[in-house]
Amino acid sequence: MESSGYRRSAGTARGEARRVELLEKVVEDLAANGLVDFSLRRAARAAGTTHKVLLYHFEGVDDLLVQAVDRLRERRIESGLAAAAGSEQTLAARVGALWPVLTDPRFGHRVLEQSTGLAMYDPGRYARFGREATDIYRPALLSLCPPEWDEGRRAEVAEMVLATLRGLLLDRVTGGDEEGVAAGLRALLRALEREEGAGA
Repeated sequence: MESSGYRRSAGTARGEARRVELLEKVVEDLAANGLVDFSLRRAARAAGTTHKVLLYHFEGVDDLLVQAVDRLRERRIESGLAAAAGSEQTLAARVGALWPVLTDPRFGHRVLEQSTGLAMYDPGRYARFGREATDIYRPALLSLCPPEWDEGRRAEVAEMVLATLRGLLLDRVTGGDEEGVAAGLRALLRALEREEGAGA
């Protein structure tokens, strides 16, 4: 990613607090308005500042965008794990509890799926969107698996869940049949019930 050429925040506590404050405002704008026409000037308007101030705290528009998308993912995961913790203690129930969070507009669900599209469209520039999404989601999904499973089995099931949920979300936001998406989710949950039953 290109450097802005502006002097960066020196990492003081005050500078970091200001960076986080600006980032949260940009995150809110992304969640509400999506990635279409995202720019440094739009981000500055959302944050109530100037583009030069943003370039003092971030390396450039790509750096700001990646950090904002990562923050949306973190919010989604935090809320998803909280929902899963309050569900029944089966793997299928915990994964099922994630779906309303994954599709909640407050967590910028369309933005997160749009970012996956960017990673495919321009991997040289946006490869982090795909790679970091996997890196962020995988530990959360591993944590939902029964603790008595061995590492290999947990890794396999977490990968299956991640790939299936990602596919269902992309289908949903690209105009897929809602009932078809719901049927796919039900099939995933049944597969998880069988998998957990096989290890009982």
